[in-house]
Amino acid sequence: MINIALLGYGTVGSGVVEVLKTNQVSINKKAGDELNLKYVLDLRDFPGDPIQEKIVHDYEVIVNDPEIKIVIEVMGGVEPAYTFVKQALMNGKSVCTSNKELVAKHGAELLQIAKEKNINFLFEASVGGGIPIIRPLNSSLTADEIDEITGILNGTTNYILSKMADEGLDFDTVLKDAQEKGYAERNPEADVEGYDACRKIAILSSLAFGQQVDYEDIYTEGITKISAEDIRYAKKMGRAIKLLASSKKVDNSFYAMVAPVMVASTHPLYSVNNVFNAIFAHGNVLGDVMFYGSGAGKLPTASAVVADAVDAAKHLDQNIVTFWSSNKLELSDIKNSKKRFFVRIHDDEVKAEEVEKAFEYVELIDAGIVGEIGFVTEVLTEAEFAAKAEQVEGIINYIRLED
Repeated sequence: MINIALLGYGTVGSGVVEVLKTNQVSINKKAGDELNLKYVLDLRDFPGDPIQEKIVHDYEVIVNDPEIKIVIEVMGGVEPAYTFVKQALMNGKSVCTSNKELVAKHGAELLQIAKEKNINFLFEASVGGGIPIIRPLNSSLTADEIDEITGILNGTTNYILSKMADEGLDFDTVLKDAQEKGYAERNPEADVEGYDACRKIAILSSLAFGQQVDYEDIYTEGITKISAEDIRYAKKMGRAIKLLASSKKVDNSFYAMVAPVMVASTHPLYSVNNVFNAIFAHGNVLGDVMFYGSGAGKLPTASAVVADAVDAAKHLDQNIVTFWSSNKLELSDIKNSKKRFFVRIHDDEVKAEEVEKAFEYVELIDAGIVGEIGFVTEVLTEAEFAAKAEQVEGIINYIRLED
C-alpha cells in the first residue's frame, strides 16, 4: 500500500478524490500497488461528507508522517503551497501538483530538490488540464530540438472569443455569459488579461528550451480590447481571433509572447473553439505535432494529477529526469520579432493619406463598418510597426496576424 496526502479539497481536490474512487481498480493495477488516500488537508470541515474522516487542519501531521510517500497539491497560489511542497520534498515525499503559479515561479528549484532526494516533482496538470503535454515534452520529444511552442492555453478566453465570433456579441456580454456558466471567475482578470496563459507558456518554454523562463519577462496582452467589429474584420479576411501563447527560437534568439492573434484558416489552431485548448509544437526533426483536448475543469485536471500520482508510485526512490535548468534563459526584446499587423482606423481622406505615407504598402479591408477602414501591413518588426503607427492619428485597434 502506498499512502497519499491531498492538499486542498476544493474543485480539483474533490475531483482527485472522485477519480481515485471511480477508477480505483485500474489505477491500482497501473500503479502496481494500492494507492490509499490517508489525509486531506483543508481549513474547513465537511460534515456529512465521507472525506471528513480523512480531514486534517495541521500540515505537520502530513509532512512528519513517514507512511506518506506522495503528496498531491491542488491548493493553488504560491504560498503556502511553495512552503508545503518544499517541505514535503525535503522530507523525501514525491509531489504532484496542478499549480501553475507554483511551477512557473519555483519549478526549477523544486525539480532540483526532487533530483537530490531521488524522488519526483510532477506537474502534468499545471498546463492544459487533462491534455498530456508535460510528459511528451520531457520524454517523447527528447530526440527533437523544439523551436516553437504555440498554444491556446486558456479555455475561458477561447470560449469568449468563439462565442463573440459565432453570435456577433461584444466582449462584456459574453464575459457575463461565461461567468454565469462557470467558465469564468467572478474576478476574471487572470484569464482575460492573459496572465494565466503567460504562466503556462513560461512552464512549456522552460521545458522545451531546458532553461528557466521567467513569466515576468514575457510580453502579455489580454482580450479585453477585442470588439465585435474586430471579429467582423477577421471573418471578412477568413480568419479567427485567438489568444495565443507562443515561444519561438529564431536563429539564436528566443521570443515569447501572449496576445490576441488573427490566425488564417490554414493555421493548426484555427478550428480550436469554445473551452477547448490545443498546443502546437514544432521540432527540427519531427516537424509539426499538436495536442488537443479539455484544457481545464474539475475532472480533466484531476485525471492528470492522478496520472502523475501513478507515475510517482511506479518510481518510488527513482527520480524521473526532467531537463529544466535554473539558469535563466534571456528572452530577446519583443520589439525585434516580426509579424504582419491588422489595423482599424477612423475613415477620412486625410487618414488614408497618412496611412499610405507611414506604411507605404498596405492591403485595405472593407468589412462594411461605417466610419472606419481596416488594413493589413507588410511584415514588420514590433518596433517598426510602433514607429509607423505613431505617424497616424485615429487608430482604433491593431491585432497581429499569423498564417
